[in-house]
Amino acid sequence: MSNWIEGKVVRNKHWTDVLYSLHIEADIDPFIAGQYGRLGLEIDEQIVGRPYSFVNAPHEHTHEFYSITVRHGPLSTKLFSLQESDSVWIDQRANGFFTLNEVPDGRDIWMFATGTGLGPFLSILKSDEVWQRFERVVLVHAVRFAKELTYQETIQKFSERFDGRFQMVPFVSREDTDFALSGRIPAAIENCMLEEKVGFGLDPAYSQTMLCGNPDMLVDTRNALKEKGLEKNLRRSPGHITTESYW
Repeated sequence: MSNWIEGKVVRNKHWTDVLYSLHIEADIDPFIAGQYGRLGLEIDEQIVGRPYSFVNAPHEHTHEFYSITVRHGPLSTKLFSLQESDSVWIDQRANGFFTLNEVPDGRDIWMFATGTGLGPFLSILKSDEVWQRFERVVLVHAVRFAKELTYQETIQKFSERFDGRFQMVPFVSREDTDFALSGRIPAAIENCMLEEKVGFGLDPAYSQTMLCGNPDMLVDTRNALKEKGLEKNLRRSPGHITTESYW
């Protein structure tokens, strides 16, 4: 059961005509980077809610959620239209296990995201733990069009602060660019294009991976990683592949 409290919108940034980031002030319980909250609005005399991963780090006061409008969606289109000072319901407690305390140790960590699956990785990257535990961090973000490569200023700050330890690899699948890899993440793992781009390999002796995005990406990327010797990470059987469906 959700324990709804009222939050206030302090900003609603529209990246494109469908992508947006809601910034909300609300006095909720502490959370762990990578977890999700629930946002809700009163629709037809009842609160309709949906989970959204935190983009902000736990130490940041304003809570941020990155989302996309779903055509005819009862909630997402209304969240997209919210303005400063509007009210929105938010669950008092965060949930989810897509967190670093569920990930075994390694030398390198690879973060694979499609679309708005980028959100929880930004929360993790803004926190100290990932930089304390891993020597090298690779963020892979796959989108359809270059304009959907959002949060570039934030990502550039990681590059500047952790020069030599952090790499961001963009994928754009539906238009040609002079900077992004084309096609899909799984194919670039299978043909070693991604590893060549980064300059080191996906190796079960050194690598941990986290996957967040659409179900097809999760399945196909997990299979491609298994071909390289990486295994699914389970509490009863620690491995190298931790996943979160974001759909």
